[in-house]
Amino acid sequence: MLERAGIVLTEAESEQIEIADFGLGRLPLEGLQLITYINTDRYCAKELVLFPRQTCPEHLHPPVGGEPGKLETFRCRLGQVFLYVEGEPASDVQAVVPEESEAYYTVFHEIVLHPGEQYTIPPGTKHWFQGGPEGAVVSEFSSTSRDESDIFTNLAIVRMPDESEEVIT
Repeated sequence: MLERAGIVLTEAESEQIEIADFGLGRLPLEGLQLITYINTDRYCAKELVLFPRQTCPEHLHPPVGGEPGKLETFRCRLGQVFLYVEGEPASDVQAVVPEESEAYYTVFHEIVLHPGEQYTIPPGTKHWFQGGPEGAVVSEFSSTSRDESDIFTNLAIVRMPDESEEVIT
């Protein structure tokens, strides 16, 4: 999908693609693939890949250490992204809320992004997003990313799993 979007990664970057299933074990429904280019104490740049109808669960970026929460801009590069934030709910939501997780999706003000369109999410704003029927690639430009501090509506979500634990397959 990154290639189709015209995004070229180095071999080292390709080896660093993160697969985030949020500890739910439902990657095709609730998950995200991402590559972080840079994340400093001032700014962050990432590519987010969403499979068709794959959803990044509802969350917000709270203040951390006296700093406001993360300010992030999503710019669609490929496909279609359904982004939901706080505000007036859409009368006809285009996303498909993942089964078994309906209770954890509470904001439905809809922003639909197509290639070349972007939207900035203010700090502390509850949001979630989903790839369209063909999936999506989204560039994220933000202030410092502190994923371990994100607050998810679904308290069972583990954003940064303990990698020291043995994984049994």
